[in-house]
Amino acid sequence: MNKDNEKEIFPIVDEEGNVVGRITRGEAHDGRKVLHPVVHLHVFNSKGQLYLQRRPHWKDIQPDRWDTAVGGHVDYGETIDEALRREVREELGITDFVPRRLGHYVFESKREKELVYVNTTVYDGIIRPSSDELDGGRFFSPEEIKEKMGQGFFTPNFESEYKKYFLKCTE
Repeated sequence: MNKDNEKEIFPIVDEEGNVVGRITRGEAHDGRKVLHPVVHLHVFNSKGQLYLQRRPHWKDIQPDRWDTAVGGHVDYGETIDEALRREVREELGITDFVPRRLGHYVFESKREKELVYVNTTVYDGIIRPSSDELDGGRFFSPEEIKEKMGQGFFTPNFESEYKKYFLKCTE
């Protein structure tokens, strides 16, 4: 059984993204809600379908739910762009993509507080989801996403981000 590395080191940031310290993954997810940065990439194909990953059952946050194509923590000492490229390569096997930054926001759950950097890309190449990090993935139509919203099928983070950045585009 896989498990997240509780000793992995993340930067602590302020709401503008300035690094003000560091924390372990375990501490970042234990309910103390220390703000740490993450990167997301929404992968659309040229047909307007959105690729989503399925989170494995062993994940410490939101297991077995469908989520943003790529989502990962920024390691201490890494830039946002370096983290995005690393996570996309690790999770989907993609290296030849052009990201577009849509913005960033603070996301808070019962266990953690993240500064989320939202990116998107259009990609029609081969996607190879990591069997170590994901439980597969597939493309969803905008209609299918709308139909499954609010039913516990997707992560709450994905749903709020999709509504904020993309729902207006697909209506």
